[in-house]
Parts: sequence; structure tokens; C-alpha cells
Amino acid sequence: MVLPSHFLEVTLEQGPFFIPKDSQLGKAGIMASDCEPALNQAESRNPTLERYLGALREAKNDSEQFAALLLVTKAVKAGDIDAKTRRRIFDAVGFTFPNRLLTSKEAPDGCPDHVLRALGVALLACFCSDPELATHPQVLNKIPILSTFLTARGDPDDAARRSMIDDTYQCLTAVAGTPRGPRHLIAGGTVSALCQAYLGHGYGFDQALALLVGLLAAAETQCWKEAEPDLLAVLRGLSEDFQKAEDASKFELCQLLPLFLPPTTVPSECLRDLQAGLARILGSKLSSWQRNPALKLAARLAHACGSDWIPVGSSGSKFLALLVNLACVEVRLALEETGTEVKEDVVTACYALMELGIQECTRCEQSLLKEPQKVQLVSIMKEAIGAVIHYLLQVGPEKQKEPFVFASVRILGAWLAEETSSLRKEVCQLLPFLVRYAKTLYEEAEEANDLSQQVANLAISPTTPGPTWPGDALRLLLPGWCHLTVEDGPREILIKEGAPSLLCKYFLQQWELTSPGHDTSVLPDSVEIGLQTCCHIFLNLVVTAPGLIKRDACFTSLMNTLMTSLPALVQQQGRLLLAANVATLGLLMARLLSTSPALQGTPASRGFFAAAILFLSQSHVARATPGSDQAVLALSPDYEGIWADLQELWFLGMQAFTGCVPLLPWLAPAALRSRWPQELLQLLGSVSPNSVKPEMVAAYQGVLVELARANRLCREAMRLQAGEETASHYRMAALEQCLSEP
Repeated sequence: MVLPSHFLEVTLEQGPFFIPKDSQLGKAGIMASDCEPALNQAESRNPTLERYLGALREAKNDSEQFAALLLVTKAVKAGDIDAKTRRRIFDAVGFTFPNRLLTSKEAPDGCPDHVLRALGVALLACFCSDPELATHPQVLNKIPILSTFLTARGDPDDAARRSMIDDTYQCLTAVAGTPRGPRHLIAGGTVSALCQAYLGHGYGFDQALALLVGLLAAAETQCWKEAEPDLLAVLRGLSEDFQKAEDASKFELCQLLPLFLPPTTVPSECLRDLQAGLARILGSKLSSWQRNPALKLAARLAHACGSDWIPVGSSGSKFLALLVNLACVEVRLALEETGTEVKEDVVTACYALMELGIQECTRCEQSLLKEPQKVQLVSIMKEAIGAVIHYLLQVGPEKQKEPFVFASVRILGAWLAEETSSLRKEVCQLLPFLVRYAKTLYEEAEEANDLSQQVANLAISPTTPGPTWPGDALRLLLPGWCHLTVEDGPREILIKEGAPSLLCKYFLQQWELTSPGHDTSVLPDSVEIGLQTCCHIFLNLVVTAPGLIKRDACFTSLMNTLMTSLPALVQQQGRLLLAANVATLGLLMARLLSTSPALQGTPASRGFFAAAILFLSQSHVARATPGSDQAVLALSPDYEGIWADLQELWFLGMQAFTGCVPLLPWLAPAALRSRWPQELLQLLGSVSPNSVKPEMVAAYQGVLVELARANRLCREAMRLQAGEETASHYRMAALEQCLSEP
């Protein structure tokens, strides 16, 4: 800093002292930049310095302390101060003197108010260059004061003020570089101060942005929690600059902007500016160093916002097609050529853009893409997925825990969830690897979760806003395997490689997360969706490979879990679809495992079938209609909203229950005690036959006929409930004949 007069009288609590302008301090001030350690500093001590340090330690007041400090600065060249000497100076000065300088509210006549504070900051910055001192409580408790200096008003051309701002940034940067430093800075209000300093575009605003970037990278969630309005203001400014930029700064902004996207909703005006800026960049002929940051920014937006940031209409559809096309080209160039170094962060970002393309190509309503564009993009993505398969076929055991492999499996899983007919030969060739890979990560679940975090870091940003990426490979592959288990060839490979046993273990492990004692309200939706998809795979195996269900012991364990879990599950609000999957799967498996001791009227089996009857019986009710004397058959309120997803399971469950009745002699009396057959006939008798669809009539008749055939008491109860008359009204010939027999 530059002092304003030949002698500056500084009044503190201890009295006046004088700073000669021609002294070492007066010429250059105690700049923090002058306190950097020199390399290869001689170990021998300077006798003069030792004498001055002694005087500094023995100083009785501020005047003596300051005079001794001036002598110290004369005894050493500032650039030659090493870490040990700097620490010894600190030990002699301590924090009391800088503290009074920082908090002094009065300055001598002719002296700017900020000069004393500048001197205190300079001393503090010098000390902060020692990492140990940067974490000292006396430094940390100055963070709020230092933060206010960043936004203080004053003459922008004042050299002393500029040096104070530089020293302030050096103090804060030193603290930020310590393990717990970012937390202390955030708590001290530094994030808001940095935002305001940057938006003010005063001296040092570029340093404010650099420090903000570091804090967001280290503790994004805490930063947004403490200073969301200010950070959003910075995002708006950066987005606007990005949209207007015509020079190389737009490529630098591509690298900065992902860090400033919030973990919640991105303001719409920012999305418009970002999309417009990206459209101009990606629509131009670029080198890879210019294009890659833009692709990564687009991937970050896709990960956080889906396709909401892309405008509807012709321009938006062309932009999305361009994004996906560029991503696919990048993936093929990176993965098809063996021996080339793969830029994993760029390719993983391209995977995120391909996922966006898959979602839009499979969306039936309100898709941004027109049908010809979808056909073209599917063809382009097919080639890129072929390159991914080619890469994964070369992955050895030593690479299986690398984040990029996980990311590659993820995009393949997203593709297989929607498309398994193309690349069938290549997919079948890769299936053994996928099973082994999924098994490896399942057995080391903790590492799998860590891999998921690393993938997000690799592809998108230092943190994971937006939808959470699943933390295990199996969950990524379940939808694709569900499709593949329908086909003979892929199913045989999956069975041969042990996929069914692995899936059973996975289902049981995931089911534990939903069991009593666990807070299901905090579980991500992906857990329940994964359980449902597992049920679909098992349903496919029950139908296509019944012998496997009978001989593999893992399915016996699965059946036991289904039986013990369904009674509680059917009582839980909002989990009807999962209950439907469990009930239907259990009923179908019970037909195959009917000779198992666990199904011979045990408490668990009785509880399961009672819960299954509850699920099947509560689907429909009689509903009155205005202007009509007779009610109609209608869906129950709980079933109505999800019937499109539920009805296939319900009909399959009715069919499976019907098949279980003759195999389990105790089941018909149990059904009679539940009063299901009586209530079913009562329901049919109370509604108009015209309101009951033929497939419903067939499903009801199937259950009633088997119960009547299996048990005399059931037949009698049905007759008492006007069963024969109801059968006649609904043209249930088989039921009518059965009830007419003794």
C-alpha cells in the first residue's frame, strides 16, 4: 500500500506512533505478496534480524511494536522471508496488533479511513501464507470482517484500497485451501460478498469469481443453502454474458457455467440464454477444445432439466437433433478406434445427451422431435451403442471398477430398456460380461455407490444435482433384462450365467430396505421401481422357464419372502402397484411350488392368500349412476388412477389364483371364510350386466367355478347368494352347470 504523507500519525488505544514514508513499510507497505517464502533459504540466522525480533517481542505499546516491525522489514528483504522466519515474526507480533488495526474506527487527519484496515489485512495475509496460521481461530473469526471489505465503497483508483482488496482475497483464498476452510467461509457470509463483488465488477471481481468457483466445487450444497439469491444473480449475469459473447470468452464460460447451475430449478431466463448460446456454438465449425466444453454444458443441463431447457418448435427440434448427432459422432470416434486415448469426461457427457435422445425418441406425447427425426436419430444412436458394446467387450477384470465402464454400462442399459431387437447378436455376445459385471458390483455395493458418484463427477459437475444416478449396475440393467427374458436366446444365456440367482439375491436385499424398521418415506422411487421390474423378470421366467422355478432353491427363498411380505404391503397407502406385482408373482409361483411344505396351509401361506384375495377383491365396486335405478361396475378409487398399469397384473392374478385352488385343498375353505365368493356374487347381482365387460365376466367365472368344484360348502354358499340366477344373467354357463350339480 502507498501511504499519503511523509509521516503518518496513527492513533490507537496505546497512543500515537509514526511511519516514515521512506521506510521499507512506507515504500511498499506490508503486502502479502511480499511474504511468499523463498526457495533454498539459508538456515543461518541474521544477527540483526534476531535483535529486531527481540525488540518486537519486548515492545510495550503499539508505537514500540510498530517501530520494531519497521526495523524487521529493513533487516530482511520481504521476498527472502521463508516460512520459519515468517512464523517467528508472527510469534513476535501476535494477533493483538492486527486485530486493533482491523477494528479501529478512527484515523488521523489527512489519512483515509481504510489505511489502518489495509495495514491490518496486509499483516493478516502475510500470516495466512502459513497453512497452520490460516486455520487459526483468530484468522477464522476475521472472515466476516474480511468479507465486508470486498464490497466496501471507495475510490477505485486508490492504490492502498486495491492492495487491501488483493490482501483480502489472499487471506480468504488461503483459508479456502484448508480442509474445513470452505465451511468457515460459507458460514462467515463470504459467498454472498463474493457474488456482490463480482456483480459490481469493481477491482478484483475476477478474483471473486475464481474464489466462488473453488467454494462451489468444494461445498456446492452449503453454498446454495446460504446464498441462493446471490448465486442466482451471478448465474443470470454469466448466462447473459454467454448469450451475448462473440469472442473466445464464450468457451471459457462453457467451463464455468456448469458450476453455477443450482441444485433446484434453473431460472427460465437463464435456460433461454444458455440454449441460445449453445445453439450458436454447436452450430459452428469448431475444434475439439471449443466443442467439448459446450457438449459438457449441454449434458449438465440435460442431466438437471431433461429437455425442459430446449424450446418447443422447429428450432428446438433441430437443436436437439444436432446435440444427439454430435454426441453420437463423438462416442463413435472415441470408442471405435482402438489404441486412441478416450476423453472419458467428454464421452460420458455425450452419454447423457444420448439418454436425452432416447427419452425423446420414445416419448409419445409432446415430444420435441418429429417422426422422421426420431427414425434418423435411432439409426445414429444404434451405431453409437454398437461402439459402446465394442468397447465393453474389451474391458478386462482390472478395469471393471472404473467410473467410465460404469457410465458405458449405464447408457447401454438405457438403450436396452427401450430397444432390444436391434444389435441382438452383439447384445447376446456381451450378456456374460454384463452378468459378471453386475454381480461384481452387487457384491461390493459400497464401491458401486461410490462409482455412481464418480460417474456424475466425470460427466457433469463436481456434484450431482438433478435425478440421482442409480448406485448399482443391476438397477441399470433390469429394464433391458426384462425384455430379454422374453426371448429364448438371451434368456438361456442369462440363466446359464446365473442371472436369476443374482436377481433373487438382489430383490431380497432391496426388499429389506422397505421392511418394517426402515423409513420408506426417504427411499428413492428407484428402489420401488427396481423391485417392480424384478417382479416382471420373475414373471417372465415363471411363464417361459417353469422348470427353473421348481429346481432353483433361490426361488423358494423368494416365495417365502413374498408370502411374509404381502399382508403388510397391501395395507400401505400408495404402494398398490408394488403389491399387485408381489401378489401376482406369488400366485403364479405358488402354482409351480404347490407341493412345497411352506404352502400346505402354514400361517405364512394363509396370510399370503388372504392378502392376495384382498388385492383381487377390492378392485371394483358398484357405483350408482344418475337417472338409472341400477348401479354399474366401476373401479375402486385406489385402483382407478393406476388401472392402466395394474389391469394386466390383476387379470393374471385372477387366473393364477384360479389355478391354485385345485392344487391347494385348504384354499377353497379359506376363500369361503373370507366371504370373497359371496361378496363377488353380491356385487355382480347389484350392478347392470351390461356394465361388466366380457373379460371381467370370464375372470370372475373362472374363480367361482374352481371354488365351487373344489368345495361343497362353497357351492352351497353360492347357491344361497343367488349364484345360479346371477350365472344365468351373465351367461356363465360353466358356473351355472357346476351349481346345478349336487
